[in-house]
Amino acid sequence: MHRLQVSLNQQTRKSEINIAAGIRRNLGQSLQVKPPRRVGIISNDRVFQLYGREVKRSLKTAGFTVLEWLMPEGERYKSFRSLEKAVMFLSENRFERDDLVLALGGGVVGDLAGFAAAIYLRGLPLVQAPTTLLSQIDSSVGGKTGINLATGKNLVGAFHQPTSVFIDTETLRSLPPRELVSGFCEMVKQALMADTSLFEMTIICLQKRDFLLSPEFEELIAAQCGFKASIVANDERESTTRTDTKSRRVLNFGHTTAHALETITGYRYFRHGEAVGYGMLVAGELSRNLGLIDSGTLDSLRDAVRLCGPLPRADHLDTNQITGALKHDKKSVGGQINWVLLEGIGRPKIVEGRLISAKNLRLSLRAGLRQQESF
Repeated sequence: MHRLQVSLNQQTRKSEINIAAGIRRNLGQSLQVKPPRRVGIISNDRVFQLYGREVKRSLKTAGFTVLEWLMPEGERYKSFRSLEKAVMFLSENRFERDDLVLALGGGVVGDLAGFAAAIYLRGLPLVQAPTTLLSQIDSSVGGKTGINLATGKNLVGAFHQPTSVFIDTETLRSLPPRELVSGFCEMVKQALMADTSLFEMTIICLQKRDFLLSPEFEELIAAQCGFKASIVANDERESTTRTDTKSRRVLNFGHTTAHALETITGYRYFRHGEAVGYGMLVAGELSRNLGLIDSGTLDSLRDAVRLCGPLPRADHLDTNQITGALKHDKKSVGGQINWVLLEGIGRPKIVEGRLISAKNLRLSLRAGLRQQESF
């Protein structure tokens, strides 16, 4: 088992990340709280059918009272309507401040369950049990929760750190190919932000897909989580004034375009990581056009995204719609988008939007979104 700690506020608060194959079967015994407490599992039908009964059995064996609420599957259900139903589930079952919310599922479940835990009774303890690769290495770590609006992704939310994260690598066996591609793209994003060591480690694993359930792949997941934990510990709430490489804003590499792509397609066309794949390609084009990287580094980025697997076609999308959606990006400051670009592998750079001309943006969008021809 790998165990990592995220230290927050000069180590006065900690969040623990536990990584092991089959950890879901002993989750109840692993919780660092004592029953009697109630646990509200928030999940969806597909995930709960696969893993819910084992998790529930483990919690009950450890002495917890367990209730569950299942939400529909899909990004479009990360909405106010679903949030209201989740909060009503907690209220109708009279959850109290010492009770727990356990998010069992991918990023959609984790974001919505985390937000419900953040706002009900002004905050219930939260445990994340991510079941997709993307949520295991990214969204379950760091305390970002939220829901989408029609005008943009994750525009409503809160920072609410989980007390614990339990990453069961066995759940990767149940993922369809597109979910794996989505997770691989997020791995590439974090590796590009980290350093050449994590980037090379990620590329080696992507070149050998039989590594998926190997000890080496578990090591990679731990390294990815370790990198994100180090960023979160330095900048928990994503300060808008920080521009250094330890700023949490660097984790948004590829996400500016990605969120616009998801918004204009109604959260139905792309998996999140697939959109991030295109977002990285666009950011790479912008970086090269601004003279921040050379063509060789851009080729390395392209090759890394290609290794993740096939992406849905994107060159048919209207660039005017995309640029319109960019204006609603939640990371804008003073009405201006700040882009996370590259100066090299492990060398992110935050660039003010005013330095990127409309022409450069259009050219970069067109070049980045047609990359699927080579996948």
